[in-house]
Amino acid sequence: MIIFGTKGYIYQLAILTLVCGHCGNPSAHTLRKRVTKFTLFFVPLFPFSTKHFTQCTFCGAEQQISSEQAQQLQVQSAGGGQGVQGGQPHGQAQQGQHPYQR
Repeated sequence: MIIFGTKGYIYQLAILTLVCGHCGNPSAHTLRKRVTKFTLFFVPLFPFSTKHFTQCTFCGAEQQISSEQAQQLQVQSAGGGQGVQGGQPHGQAQQGQHPYQR
């Protein structure tokens, strides 16, 4: 008898300040990586699925992002820069516009 299956792992990569695409509030977002590994006799052998996503701490909405976007956000958070989501940088207003106005 062979016992096989999958096991999921979630890694928190960074915490960023972004404007939420769902609720529109500038808030902290967690950048996470979800890895699903194939197991044989309860031993994880190799990953077969990796997904990156952000989650808004204000409303709880999750948004899946590409691995390239995740790397860019992770570099920005390590460098102390502000994150960007959906083309809306937090805290940068155009001239004559309120910073949180859409």
